[in-house]
Amino acid sequence: MNTIDTIYERRSVRRFSDKELTDAEIERLLNAAVQAPTATNSQPWVFSVIQDSNELLNISDGAKAFLLSNVDTLPGLRKYAKVLAKPKYNIFYSAKCVIVIYAKPEGPSPEYDCCLAAQNVMLAATELGLGTCWIGFASHYLNLPEIKAKFNIPSEYKAVAPIILGHPQYKMLPVKKKPPEILYWQRQKDAT
Repeated sequence: MNTIDTIYERRSVRRFSDKELTDAEIERLLNAAVQAPTATNSQPWVFSVIQDSNELLNISDGAKAFLLSNVDTLPGLRKYAKVLAKPKYNIFYSAKCVIVIYAKPEGPSPEYDCCLAAQNVMLAATELGLGTCWIGFASHYLNLPEIKAKFNIPSEYKAVAPIILGHPQYKMLPVKKKPPEILYWQRQKDAT
């Protein structure tokens, strides 16, 4: 699959088979992540990999409780309150693996750099026949001081991209995308 095909093939996957990921697959994705460009070549990322189902469920439950208790202070969250309140709703969709990309406070734009690394993970996973989904619901919770302390994450690091991954249960259909909205496009003026 070439790069353009991979970009068009990538989908957010929320249903996975029971097939476990191998260490080699995860390492391949992490190695793809660190190939991302960074401002001033700062490479400000670190990764955590969580494959413990009980721990992932604990994080999901904690994140849901945190988000529900802050529904009025986090913009755009109110429309998700009903789903977050469901006891059986798992923000990680019962995925067996989550990679969290953390930004170290290095370089001029560490969070943007980590977003580029996340895109590399998602595209590389697509190329390998794996599925991913960026779980924004987890970020605020993973950035709480007590949660960072629990996982030995330095307090100055910031969880940017929690990504679930696994073997898709089925092939996802294409999602209709809007065409590019171009604000400005200036071509070279004819010299004649």
